[in-house]
Amino acid sequence: MSSISINSARRVFSVSVLALAVTFMPLSAQDLSAGLKHDIDSLYRAFAEENHFPGIVYGIIIDTMVVHTGASGFSSLADSTAVSISTAFRVASMTKSFTALAIMKLRDEGKLNLDDPVHHFLPELKNLQYLTTDAPVLTIRHLLTHTAGFPQDDPWADRRLETTEEELDALIAEGISMSNVPGITYEYSNLGYTLLGRVIRAITGESYQAYISSQIFRPLGMDSTVWEFGDLPAGVMTQGYRYLHSRWTEEQLLHDGPFGAMGGLISTVGDFARYAIMHLSAWPPRNVPETGPVKRSTLREMHAPSSGMAYSSSRLYPGGPDCNVIVAYGYGLRWSVDCRGRKKIYHNGGLPGFGSNWTIMPEYGIGIVAFSNRTYGSPWAVNQEVLELLIDSMDIQPRAPEVTGTLQSRKNDLVRILPGWDISGYESLFSDNFFIDNLPADLKAESAIIFRKAGEILQIREIVPENALRGTFIMEGRDNNITVGFTLTPESKPRIQAFSIALTPKR
Repeated sequence: MSSISINSARRVFSVSVLALAVTFMPLSAQDLSAGLKHDIDSLYRAFAEENHFPGIVYGIIIDTMVVHTGASGFSSLADSTAVSISTAFRVASMTKSFTALAIMKLRDEGKLNLDDPVHHFLPELKNLQYLTTDAPVLTIRHLLTHTAGFPQDDPWADRRLETTEEELDALIAEGISMSNVPGITYEYSNLGYTLLGRVIRAITGESYQAYISSQIFRPLGMDSTVWEFGDLPAGVMTQGYRYLHSRWTEEQLLHDGPFGAMGGLISTVGDFARYAIMHLSAWPPRNVPETGPVKRSTLREMHAPSSGMAYSSSRLYPGGPDCNVIVAYGYGLRWSVDCRGRKKIYHNGGLPGFGSNWTIMPEYGIGIVAFSNRTYGSPWAVNQEVLELLIDSMDIQPRAPEVTGTLQSRKNDLVRILPGWDISGYESLFSDNFFIDNLPADLKAESAIIFRKAGEILQIREIVPENALRGTFIMEGRDNNITVGFTLTPESKPRIQAFSIALTPKR
């Protein structure tokens, strides 16, 4: 173990912003202005210095392209080797989504069901001792969603990457203690994801490392992503550090083993960005050919909240604006929604010597990947701040659903009918309940008043869809605007089942 004074390292702490040409799909992406890049780099540099990160690297994604990358500090303090975007880091628990993705791919191929008992694939768990006699059998889904009933095990598991298969066999044979019965509550379990790695091996006949490498890394072009740091060229793997008593001390690099399924992956910003772009590319649902190693619908399924729904914080990030946040766990990924309805898919990683976070916002088409080489040095907070900066500075709007032909047609029909509600020839456009719930006389009276207060209609804006069968549009009047909303039925020929109209001030 070696150490270096914080003050001597800070004298040469610098920023190196490098271009990275990583694309996954040939779609255009907005570029960042020089000023915005400078602001982003300043945020990361200040965050790294404040939190005593020897080094930090990051990549910004818009749509399906990396539009900016940066690297600050050192991969080796002993010889002042600068960190770069080509430097490899252990991404820790960000590995879990790869393990989950492999399980989902096997599910899609019909080789397992998520509700299969785990002991069907791992007979050594047949005699697992549950806390109660009425406990349900442990399933694949329980392991995926951290509802297996195993205790939270971060400090213990974080030091077990070098555990051998034989040692894991012995641990299971001696018996696994449970903190709860399966399916009752969320409790983060690294052991659970280690067992998923064994399920992959049992089904495929090869290690989870080999399966994920061939089925996920290679199709995505993740050529610098490995499980064993010894497989990297000299100088590519960063040294990890612990910060204690105002000094950085080297953490021992651990070799690969069965616990790597929960956190052993080693990658670069460029490689991991390819993976993040794949997840972003699952949105929105659309009618184009599948191009990824798994179906887009499978990725979206992983992004959905499945367990652990909880109130997280009254702030978006430490020091950020007041805004309540709710979080949950999907499959190897976390899901959150804030007070403004902005959804994020993300996961943190933390191991001795490393901290990481990747976050995507599918509705906005943006994402961030960031790694540090300090023990549990998570860049989550600065990533969230940068995402908000991107949205505000570039005025990025959430993607609206596609306007269906039926929705557009019903809007046009309403424009022709309003404000007099003469439905001669249009009777079939309304569902059976419509004029029971909305008396014709009331519709005519209310519409007449609203149109009179709006004045001459100058323009009718495009419809804003909420989904394929619901939307609103604005009719711009000389004095005020009119907002019209409607919902269609689930019939084969959708009809108008609900309607609203309101006077809205001009803006």
